[in-house]
Amino acid sequence: MIRVLVADDEPLIRAGIRMILTSADDIDVVAEAANGREAVETARSNAVDVALLDIRMPVMDGLTALAELGRAAPGVRVLILTTFGERDNVLRALGHGGAGFLLKDSAPQELIHAVRAAAAGNAYLSPAATRHVVDTLASPAATLRGEEARRRLADLTERERDVLALLGEGLSNADAGARLHMSEATVKTYVSRILTKLECENRVQAALLARDAGL
Repeated sequence: MIRVLVADDEPLIRAGIRMILTSADDIDVVAEAANGREAVETARSNAVDVALLDIRMPVMDGLTALAELGRAAPGVRVLILTTFGERDNVLRALGHGGAGFLLKDSAPQELIHAVRAAAAGNAYLSPAATRHVVDTLASPAATLRGEEARRRLADLTERERDVLALLGEGLSNADAGARLHMSEATVKTYVSRILTKLECENRVQAALLARDAGL
């Protein structure tokens, strides 16, 4: 069972998140917090696998709490949840060791998927957040140069390159499937195959390669 801490200063938001997460058989919301400081103290004293933190909270914001959790409870995987998709917030969250960044207008199933991914030790970024990261970090200093990226992409099939290009645009599996006239499950299979071939740990790394290679 994945044990989750939900931190948001709005009780209705916390209740909604709890309802969504507990609808999954493998997730249990074991604690709640109304601000970042409370979240850090709660995570320190409770067995928590994943902490879901809102960015804008009183006393201590979510990004500061993320940094504090890295020291107080390093085993807790942190997902940042917010209505604000500015790229600097995304980059700060990743820089502080966040497991992912999810926008509050994401679909309920995406929230569940993100928690599962974080608990499994994987990074998760919503498609919108991925677009911000790719735009900001796709530079020679931050990613492989174009020549090296194109060399790594050389072993991909034409269809795999099509899927990868859409990852670079920040599309979800469902949206990529609609664009390519494939089922979501088929796209998921392609993504898994692409990550293996490119030796990438997650979709963001693959998206950066796609951008650097000029897809």
